[in-house]
Parts: sequence; structure tokens; C-alpha cells
Amino acid sequence: MHSIKCYQLILLLCVALYGMVSHAQQLPQYTQYMYNTMSINPAYAGSNDRIEASLLHRSQWVGIDGAPQTQVLTLNGKFFDKIGLGFNIFNDKIGPSSQIDINFAFSYHLKLNATVKLGLGVNAGMDVLSIDWSKGEIYENEDSIFNENISKLRPIIGAGSYIFGEQWYAGISASNFIKSQRYDDNEEILVERSVHYYLLGGYVFQITPQLKMKPATMVKLTEGAPITFDISTNFLIQEKLTLGASYRFDDAVSGLAGFQVSNTFYVGYGYDYSISNLSKYNSGSHEIILRYTLHDRKRKARSPRFF
Repeated sequence: MHSIKCYQLILLLCVALYGMVSHAQQLPQYTQYMYNTMSINPAYAGSNDRIEASLLHRSQWVGIDGAPQTQVLTLNGKFFDKIGLGFNIFNDKIGPSSQIDINFAFSYHLKLNATVKLGLGVNAGMDVLSIDWSKGEIYENEDSIFNENISKLRPIIGAGSYIFGEQWYAGISASNFIKSQRYDDNEEILVERSVHYYLLGGYVFQITPQLKMKPATMVKLTEGAPITFDISTNFLIQEKLTLGASYRFDDAVSGLAGFQVSNTFYVGYGYDYSISNLSKYNSGSHEIILRYTLHDRKRKARSPRFF
């Protein structure tokens, strides 16, 4: 019942916010968002009752000069009984611009009943935007007003909630409420970056003792921009091998694979095939994630959670 209500809430929020969208510059998306929740929702910190570290690298639109390159390092864990702490470092390069975010997260977890928990989280930090116009085509115009390089330091403040049970999860978050400028690679200019809202949901079905299936979704809503909508399904075989596929509306179809090397170490790979107009100019996008989970030796070892 709890999971149905969460999905209904997400659907209602999507419908309610749909009328806000048209065009604007957006933050990078992740194909393996279901394994990178900490980077977009501070309430996830500590939800797994373990200390987790992950490193993600994404090369987008391979073959296009100056295409986005993104790295994300996250660390989170549960401290005391109800408190989670986390840390994110985000590095994004596109064309002549680079952006580095350093972000700390705090979460507080409430037990709603025997199996359901609710996490409420906040995050705060700083980001640095740097632009070297000499690396962009617009620099060739001697009359351009953008020949002066840019370096800006801006604050980050965000919040989120994350509710989950033994087999499902749902969340809503905004990683930064403070509007700021961001580089637009289409026009090679600075544009206003609006607040990004993320809606997450997933459910794990036990098909057989050796096979689990997890459909998941992520919706990104940005004022003045098209809705980004991802749906995916992953299968976990014998608690070791993960295989799946994902679809990003009007943008890409993806294949996903992962392997639980040990009870502590997971490696995953995602490949995006563009179905937009950019498909003629690139050979797809590649994404690799490494995740390490530190187990509490005082507790009985259990299989890694599938979300």
C-alpha cells in the first residue's frame, strides 16, 4: 500500500508541474541513476545502514568535439541511530566550460512502521564555474563580448525526502534551490539555470529464489525546460549479475550491465544509443560506476540491497 501511494504521488506531481516547461539549460543526466541516488537526493544518505562510496564516469555523445564529460564521487553512511551523512564531488566539462561542485549532505531517518522508513535530508556546499572562451568557437569572433574568461564561486543549498521499504523506494529532491548561470553548449553563452526537481521510484519483484526484477523511474522537472523522463528495468541473477535496459523519452535507449564482484564491490556499465537528432553525429554515450560498501562486522552479513 505504501508503494502504491508513493507512485500515485509522483504521477500527480508530474502532471501538476508539466505546464511549467519549455526550454532551458539542464544538468547532466545519469543512465545508472538507480545506483547513484546520493548524488541527487541528500535524504538517501545513510538509508542503507552501511558506509558506501561510489565513483561514476560518463562520456556523453562520443564523437562530438567538446561533448560533456562528467565524474561524480559520493560517500555516505549512517551515524548514530537516525542520522546519515554524505559527501559529493561533481566535475562536469563541456566545451570551454568546467564546473566543480563540492556538496555535503545531512539526513534524518524516521521509522514509520516495522518495514517503512522516511528520510529527510538537506545538502549545502559550493560550486565553481570556469569558462575559457579560447576553447570555444565563439572566440574566433574578435568582436565577441565573451572573450574574457570567467571564474565564479556560487553557494549550493538543496533538500530531499526518501521513503523506502524492504522492496521499494520513492523520493523527491531539489539538489540546488539557488538559481545561477550555466554554460549553454548550443549557443556558447551563459544562461540562467533553474531549479531542478527529481522524482524517483522503484520496486523489486522476487521472480524466483535466484532472480529479481526491478523496474525504476526518474523524472527531472525544470522550470522552462522539457521534462526528462527515464524508465528502466534491471534483472539481478543469483545476487551477482545485473542486466537491464532503459529508455529516456525522446532522447536515448540504453543497455545496462553490472556485476557484484564481492559482497562489498560492485561494477556497472551503461551504454546510451541516441534516438534524437544528435544520433547522426555521435556514437553513443558510455557510463561506468564503481561502488564499494563497507559492512559492519558486528552485524550478520546479508546480500547487497538491490537499490
